[in-house]
Amino acid sequence: MEIKFSRHAKRRARLYGIPESTVSAILAKMNLPQGEHQIIKDIGQKYPLKIVVSVKKDTLSVITNYLLKKGRKK
Repeated sequence: MEIKFSRHAKRRARLYGIPESTVSAILAKMNLPQGEHQIIKDIGQKYPLKIVVSVKKDTLSVITNYLLKKGRKK
């Protein structure tokens, strides 16, 4: 499955110091159905990582990703 990062997602990753390889590794392990999804994962930092993705056919588009500073909400 191809993983594409939106311009917004790239900027958020740079702002929060999140490597794209970390996001790609998390998403590669998941089998997501089509549609939009919110994923919250602990990555060993102070705050969990939230990733919002959209899945269409064979393309997984990362809409945004950031550190979830307001607690762990699902």
